[in-house]
Amino acid sequence: MRLGPVAVLAALAVVVLGVLYAGDSGPGAADARIRSVVDGAGPRWRHVALATDFLGEPVGAAMLVAAAVTGCVALRRPRAAVLVVAGAGVSVGATKLLKPVVARTIHGENLSFPSGHTAFLTAFALVVALVVAGRPSLGRPAGTALVLAAALVAGGAMGWAQVVLGAHYPTDTLGGWCTALAVVPATAWLVDRTADRRAERRADRTAERKAGAGRPQGR
Repeated sequence: MRLGPVAVLAALAVVVLGVLYAGDSGPGAADARIRSVVDGAGPRWRHVALATDFLGEPVGAAMLVAAAVTGCVALRRPRAAVLVVAGAGVSVGATKLLKPVVARTIHGENLSFPSGHTAFLTAFALVVALVVAGRPSLGRPAGTALVLAAALVAGGAMGWAQVVLGAHYPTDTLGGWCTALAVVPATAWLVDRTADRRAERRADRTAERKAGAGRPQGR
């Protein structure tokens, strides 16, 4: 499964959006049009939005990550467990680094671009989908479609919640979604490379021990 081109396009989108909205303190034209569609959500939908928002809060995010890591450990997939933590953590960390650089604000001095909540849930869904797509029963096209669909659903749900709750402009959530799409494939590649190198070193040490044990002992 090759998500490299997707990651590059997503990174370019983050850069373009960051340049367009750098230093802004209000919605752009696209933001205003989208907000006019979602404004006026009833109490029931606001409850749904709040529940979704909770998944991006520290407690909710920790619960999701802990559940996923527990599942990976139970399935004896330590590499996947590392990717869950690293993918989500690096994505959120990237949004924290980008916010003061772009310096877009909402509700006063609150930095808003890109949305960390949207980046987290998108990254989490991406990682889980990557783990599932790694099964031999899924071909490359089906696996890629699963990963991208998971990212779209998770990012869309959290983005909608952030706009409904007034926590972010719509383009902030798009920036968070693209941040996760850019960061997670690179993180997955690094995790794989690191794990493969460690496995190679262990194999080399095992081979050396076996070779040493097979040599005749001098008198």
